[in-house]
Amino acid sequence: CTQDRCQRLDLSGNTRKCFLTGSPDSYRNFIGKGLRFLLNVPNTEVYRNAHHSSGRFCFQSSQPLGEKITSLQISSVGQLPHHFSACNIQIIRSFHTSPSFQAAPVPLFWIIVKPAQKLFAIILGRSIRNWWKALPPNKQELFKESARKNKWKILLAVSSLGVLFVVFYFTHLEETPITGRTRLLVFGKGHFRELSQMEYDMWMEEFKSKMLPETDARYQVVERVVGHLSESNKDIPQVSALKWVIHVVDEPGVNAFVLPNGQVFVFTGLLNAVSDIHQLSFILGHEIAHAVLEHAAEKASLVHFLDFLSLIFLAMIWAICPRDSLAVVGQWIQSKLQEFMFDRPYSRTLEAEADKVGLQFAAKACVDVRASSVFWQQMELAETIQGQPKLPEWLSTHPSHENRAEHLDRLIPEALKIRESCNCPSLSGPDPRLIFKLNMQHLLESSKDQETPNSTKRDLSKPKLDFPHT
Repeated sequence: CTQDRCQRLDLSGNTRKCFLTGSPDSYRNFIGKGLRFLLNVPNTEVYRNAHHSSGRFCFQSSQPLGEKITSLQISSVGQLPHHFSACNIQIIRSFHTSPSFQAAPVPLFWIIVKPAQKLFAIILGRSIRNWWKALPPNKQELFKESARKNKWKILLAVSSLGVLFVVFYFTHLEETPITGRTRLLVFGKGHFRELSQMEYDMWMEEFKSKMLPETDARYQVVERVVGHLSESNKDIPQVSALKWVIHVVDEPGVNAFVLPNGQVFVFTGLLNAVSDIHQLSFILGHEIAHAVLEHAAEKASLVHFLDFLSLIFLAMIWAICPRDSLAVVGQWIQSKLQEFMFDRPYSRTLEAEADKVGLQFAAKACVDVRASSVFWQQMELAETIQGQPKLPEWLSTHPSHENRAEHLDRLIPEALKIRESCNCPSLSGPDPRLIFKLNMQHLLESSKDQETPNSTKRDLSKPKLDFPHT
């Protein structure tokens, strides 16, 4: 690969006037499926403030992009990519067997013992409750009197335990790569690389009969996009340190994810859903950002820390509640409070950060970053047409499509400056966001013309429109 100032992705043509009509699926399950961050397209959630990125160095290489990909129309605003390097891409087609047995990684160990920890806390709390009930009333009064006399000692012991947790928290803080955000990181990066290798073997076993060969046009377009993104951002150590391995799975789900060790999985359903190469570049940039920012290790660290704290409250619930049925209800309330007050909001924060960094990755690759918000507007439109219920954002781990698009619109001006600093070709032609808006207005007017005089009532959440397939 040669180096200069910037690696260019030139794109040309007019923006396609098409909308997504496929049905998106959700594949996000941290414990059951591993530590991937999927592109969760359905019911989803709110983009928070992301953080500032530092360093904007661009590179240029000169390898031919190749022939036109027929399965994915490469069109929007700009010029068709002529040159890019895929020198950091490792192509794997065959199924790989698992390595020889060795000690399980630390994160996997804690995932396995997590149910045992909860069971121990429940048994401990229940035993304390039964022991207290078995005491005669006079001994209960003696214990209460002793507790009142030694309340300061008890308070000191509890405070000491709290100080230990605080010290543990602050001694395990570090800065997030690129954004510089302070975050808790309990598990080491090496441990998660081992765990991601185990997960990789699991996915390869599941999809080994559905993997597209490297000669497939859909495989080639993903290879070129990932190669272009990695080459354009190789000044970032976390990007250049990984070998990005491409896997395209023949599945209808609108999904993509990247494992912490650089294994990139893309479903063909996603390739059918995107309108052009710009949208695909942004989505893959988003998934690569999850791996580069080590979000899997960060999320697992937070969950582990909160779960350990919750063991204390779990034992207290089972000790205080007079009946097991009430303790079960109290345990359920405690778990839901943790989930909706900490877990899910934190996941939405990570998604927002990955969107911002992924948009910067795409900008340095000279992608038309304006197409990023259009993708989520298309997803919002698809769910509306299909009549899918909209859940409140606080119930989900991802921002809602509408808020996601709005958040990206706020980030696009900064991304355009990054793109300009990389000496990318100017974006000639109309803004794809404007094209989408005009198409929406035209379709709404067409839908009104299709209404019959007898249709006094109509379900606006399910407009009967015929959208061209992408």
